[in-house]
Amino acid sequence: MPGENILIIGGGPAGLEAARGVADLGYKAILVEKRDRLGGTPDSANYAALTHGMRDASEVMAEIVAAVSGNPLVDIRLNATVTESSGAAGDFRVTLQENGGPATVEAGAIIVATGFDHFDPGRATQAYGYYEYDDVITLTDAEAMLKEKKFVKPSNGQAPDRVCFIQCVGSRDRQLGNEYCSKVCCGIASKQAIEIRQLLPQCKVFIFYIDMRMYGYWENEIYWPAQEKYKVQYIRGVISEIVKKGDRLMIRGEDTTMNRPMEVAMDIVILSVGMEPSKGTKEIARILGLAQNKYGFIDPAHGSLDTVSTSVEGVFVAGAAAGPKDLDDTMGMAGAAAMKAAALVRRKSKAPSPLSSPPVGERVG
Repeated sequence: MPGENILIIGGGPAGLEAARGVADLGYKAILVEKRDRLGGTPDSANYAALTHGMRDASEVMAEIVAAVSGNPLVDIRLNATVTESSGAAGDFRVTLQENGGPATVEAGAIIVATGFDHFDPGRATQAYGYYEYDDVITLTDAEAMLKEKKFVKPSNGQAPDRVCFIQCVGSRDRQLGNEYCSKVCCGIASKQAIEIRQLLPQCKVFIFYIDMRMYGYWENEIYWPAQEKYKVQYIRGVISEIVKKGDRLMIRGEDTTMNRPMEVAMDIVILSVGMEPSKGTKEIARILGLAQNKYGFIDPAHGSLDTVSTSVEGVFVAGAAAGPKDLDDTMGMAGAAAMKAAALVRRKSKAPSPLSSPPVGERVG
């Protein structure tokens, strides 16, 4: 029945896991992805290894994609975007723009898994010189090089001797309006620092931070090994300016532990950019009439008591569309969204629950 279909918008980790969960529960999932392939940001941004666990990102994403690609209960729509929606919980009619033109799908529930965008460091301050100096890069740029096992200076292709990370670029910044912590940047910077040291043992790696925020097991799995085994140097400080000096970059700022100014030469500067709501998240919130928080992320209706229900009955959210999330959070939310969506369509279709009691007088067994 069309009313028992569940539409999932976004083919990244959250959308893929939600689709798998919906199919495992016996319902049909219609998975819509705007790109021509599944995998989301780990695929499009060329992630090398995932935090935490350090597993190869391509290998992990291939497993997740394989879990839905051959499933008869998952209808995958690539190169498709949602343009309109009408109806209500149990009876949504959604218009997709596909390569062949517009198409209408019917669904009893919708799961939004539209992910996030990386912060554009040019918006923060050109003191960082991201669009001015080739050797100022972002976590995403570094990840792509690490995936290829070739970490070099973009300006000349030579291996660097000194590399630093600058934390909280685009996060925890009241002037920008992004007061929130993006949660994963400290862990990803530490992971990349380890990978750089593995590739280039002679390279010195520094991380300039406001304060390091390690969640769950990252403390022991990434943070301490980075310092103790790989000799990454963590410096509490604020970077105010990056200027070119010869063939190196001069980092100027303040060591806030020692309360003194600092000036250090680097070959590569990596900006640890945070998460922002994706354009797709903002657009789908508008189309579906979903409440957003002050930052533009989709706002769960019940906060920490229910992380996946939105302000519209029958519409659920999973992953970074609801705010900064790590992969553990994302996969957990996707499973919860699949369960709640399936429960809603069963309730709306008045299908009997397998746990319901038999009529009075009828024997069981």
